[in-house]
Amino acid sequence: MHGIQRNGRKRVRPFAAVAALTAAALLGQTAVTACDGPSAVQHGARPKAPRPSPSPTPVWDRSPASIAAVGDSITRGFDVCALLADCPEASWATGTDAGVRSLAQRLLGPAAGDRSWNHAGSGARMADLPAQMTAAAARRPELVTVMAGANDACRDSPDLMTPVKEFTASFESAMRALRRTAPKAQVYVSSIPDLKRLWSTGRVNPLGLQVWKLGICASMLGDAEDLSEAAGQRRDRVYERVVAYNEALKDVCAKDRRCRYDGGAVFDYRFTGEQLSPWDSFHPGKDGQRRLAEIAYRQVTAAEPPA
Repeated sequence: MHGIQRNGRKRVRPFAAVAALTAAALLGQTAVTACDGPSAVQHGARPKAPRPSPSPTPVWDRSPASIAAVGDSITRGFDVCALLADCPEASWATGTDAGVRSLAQRLLGPAAGDRSWNHAGSGARMADLPAQMTAAAARRPELVTVMAGANDACRDSPDLMTPVKEFTASFESAMRALRRTAPKAQVYVSSIPDLKRLWSTGRVNPLGLQVWKLGICASMLGDAEDLSEAAGQRRDRVYERVVAYNEALKDVCAKDRRCRYDGGAVFDYRFTGEQLSPWDSFHPGKDGQRRLAEIAYRQVTAAEPPA
């Protein structure tokens, strides 16, 4: 039963040979499994988990530690406290008046007085901005505020308004002046207010009308009570130029990764008579300056720039 004798030799049955081969294969598999088991993990190095990539540092810092302001009479607080006089303590950007709560006060708190500087000038046009930017950059500010361009439209006549191409070139030059000394400074650019809306709002004030006759923004405010077609066309030219200036501000700012334009927030804001200067009914008064500070603070501290 265990085998078949043939020619004196014992021959193993086929199924027995298969069983032997199967057993040998199982022993070999066991040996391989043992080598790959827990003991192999203990003696070998465990694979390291991949390290998470560090989060990129945001380009825009929503809490800058110092501020320099450039621009024109609005940033100087012109006609806020007295007729035809600057009142920088009431400036929306760097003022110290508690009733305004300037952007500097909102961002810097008690340090605002030591860490903010106002380099704006009443009557300044965009051509004056490169020099202002150079002075501001020397302070090494973390944020520079820009509100300029109204005086480029506010001329003795619309024919004297700054051409858009020159306006754009001056702003580009100002940005280069800043970047030469302060390459990482952030820039908040305010749109130019709607001068035509300011005319419409302020012309009901008799005192304001008298001050306008002194020559304030004659291209828009001259003959303020003239509602003829010709006067309307003149004001429309100024309005359209301001719109073009704001587009230029937006486009130049968009080329700088550390520049944020307000998306037209100031241009769109509807100032009331109570928010305009009691002296000229054209420049923002103390409450108007406070509104500008609120707009700027929202823009500077927003997670994303306006669409």
